[in-house]
Amino acid sequence: MNRDRRPPPPRLLEYLLPGGWVVLAGRTDQDNERLSLDLARPNDWWFHVRGLPGSHVVLRVPEGEEPDRAVLKAAAAVAAWHSKKREAREVAVSCTRARYVTKPRGAPVGTVEIRKETVLMVRPALPEAAIGEPPTSPSSR
Repeated sequence: MNRDRRPPPPRLLEYLLPGGWVVLAGRTDQDNERLSLDLARPNDWWFHVRGLPGSHVVLRVPEGEEPDRAVLKAAAAVAAWHSKKREAREVAVSCTRARYVTKPRGAPVGTVEIRKETVLMVRPALPEAAIGEPPTSPSSR
């Protein structure tokens, strides 16, 4: 009998933004917690739609690089897409460095607190294709 109590690896959605930036999104509360608190590096950017349920989204930031505002807004658009506001024209998305994301003591799984928040107003959208998925051909659109 396997008594290993480690949680299963998170099932994350992975997107590639223009410029080669990688965005990860959680699917469940457990995935969100693991992504935000265990997998995100301190200098990565963290995103979540304001005031509603939705995926935690992390923009990976390679050492020595810094995303511009367009990249941050593209990552925020992914967070907006993976929320209850997917059909909205414009959505408020909170973002901060992952180092400022913490879990309050006794909080439910997937609940976090953030500091040094910036709010971006974006239209919900996904990049062309998720990593690992074949790109959509023009004839299949």
